[in-house]
Amino acid sequence: MQKIRNLIIEVPNFDESFSRVVLDGRAYLLQFKYNHVAERWRFGVYTLKQEPIAIGMAVVPQFPLNFQVVDDRMPNGLFVVFSNFEHIRRNDFVDGNATFVYVPRAMD
Repeated sequence: MQKIRNLIIEVPNFDESFSRVVLDGRAYLLQFKYNHVAERWRFGVYTLKQEPIAIGMAVVPQFPLNFQVVDDRMPNGLFVVFSNFEHIRRNDFVDGNATFVYVPRAMD
């Protein structure tokens, strides 16, 4: 049995950014966006051609963020934020109070 390893994804210290990541052998762009008025993070998943797959997903801790996304282009695993806080603030990723993780799906 092969052990599945979670992938920690670094959230850049910017209010809005795109990061290129390889998930399940396929390259994607992840957008991270912080709204200072609402005091909330959102993220999106795009193809390398910047075609949106899923956008504006709320970043909340201990919840599978892309659980309800149905799109064949989406990675098979789940995006999750681990934190001891109920609300993710602007600097929580940089300060180590929150971790953005990709959890691959177990393959039979």
